[in-house]
Amino acid sequence: MLTLVCVGAVSSLAADSARELRARLTGFEEVPTLVTTGNGRFRARINRAETEITWELSYADTESAVQQAHIHLGRPAINGAITVFLCTNLTNAPAPPASATQACPAAPATITGTIRANDVLATPTGIDAGNLEELITAIRARATYANVHTVIRTGGEIRGVIRADNDRHDDHH
Repeated sequence: MLTLVCVGAVSSLAADSARELRARLTGFEEVPTLVTTGNGRFRARINRAETEITWELSYADTESAVQQAHIHLGRPAINGAITVFLCTNLTNAPAPPASATQACPAAPATITGTIRANDVLATPTGIDAGNLEELITAIRARATYANVHTVIRTGGEIRGVIRADNDRHDDHH
């Protein structure tokens, strides 16, 4: 009986760590690679029902003002389509039914939010609009990244692959 309880506890911990997400954002992850003083961190948690992702994005020391930040669908070293807006100071945020996209504050900053199905944008490479399940599958496959775009680096100044905490791959490439 005790063995079953321990196995259940270990299994529960593994499931929890698969819901905890993180990314370290640097210019070295950008395509093409950039040398920048900018840096950041993305942390998120998928709820047990997998109906929302609560997140926190921090960034600092960017070379110019932050214009926008997103989650993109794309493998390391490959640029991909925007799947979720985290913040923007431009007029390109999705229209309702997506949640209102918050403004990007000046660096250093930390912002938070919640991603729900209506926040997921369609991508030309296969995520359907509103399909949070597909986004979560892509995140767990290490096929998404958080990206912060700035005035000087409009294509992105810092980015990092989003990983589950139980993904033991090194954060440095």
